[in-house]
Amino acid sequence: MGRTREIKGRIRAVGNIQRITRTMQMIATARFQAASGRVAASQPFSRKIAELVSELSSRSGVATHPLLQAPQPPTGRHLLLVLTSNRGLCGAYNANVLRAAVKHFRALREAGQEFDLEVVGKKGFSYMKFSRTPVSRFLAHFGEKVAYQEVEELAENYMERFEAGKYDSIQVIYMAFVSSSRQVPEVEQILPMQKPKSEPTSDQPAQSAGPTTEIEFEFSPEPETLLADLLPLTVKTRLFQIFNEATVSEHVARMTAMKAATDSAKKVGKALSLKYNRARQSAITTELNEIVSGAASVS
Repeated sequence: MGRTREIKGRIRAVGNIQRITRTMQMIATARFQAASGRVAASQPFSRKIAELVSELSSRSGVATHPLLQAPQPPTGRHLLLVLTSNRGLCGAYNANVLRAAVKHFRALREAGQEFDLEVVGKKGFSYMKFSRTPVSRFLAHFGEKVAYQEVEELAENYMERFEAGKYDSIQVIYMAFVSSSRQVPEVEQILPMQKPKSEPTSDQPAQSAGPTTEIEFEFSPEPETLLADLLPLTVKTRLFQIFNEATVSEHVARMTAMKAATDSAKKVGKALSLKYNRARQSAITTELNEIVSGAASVS
């Protein structure tokens, strides 16, 4: 009886865990749907801004801007921003981001480059502290739902420091959201912005021979003035999109991890129930044998 009581207690504990993980899965699913909606809503605007900058940079030819050029001479120093989560129970989400970050750190050191490190998320900060990697700033005020005003303030700070010539580049290490079944850790450079190259589209296929006609544009105001307005906005929207993608990837990872935990708890519960039934049947059989033996000895 003592063994069956122990197994019954384990079944009850596994059932409680299963209810908790199922609830966390439902919460993660709801948050994922809300976060994916924000990503989908911001994508058209950020894409159109990038297209405008691409067209302006490729057509103007002479337009320049400090955000498009690295400091001269190079400083040999870079600013890295690592985006992680504040909470755990999200599978390998943080491990994959931090693995990509450590790999990038090693590549910079091997190239003789230095870097300043800024971290978002308690998990990333705890890892850097454990690995004794110096962190210049911990951005603790960023939560799961990031407001555009917070990202705008951060982007303006980055652009100010970059234009002052403190860094050769500013890069973000985060989990890029490709689809609900695929998230990839990436190292993306946001400054200096790369001038996009002109590529033929499906509407205008590349000609193998013959003269080509280029359309000349007249800009009003001047290209430099347009870039001065569009480039900062592009940096802000792209950084905001990166934060949103990292948030969506975190919710997907937590949703997947909690589903796996719920399924595992269900399997353990079934195995314990089978074990409990066998132990209970064994105890009943033993009691029956004792009763039969006692009756036989009396008679």
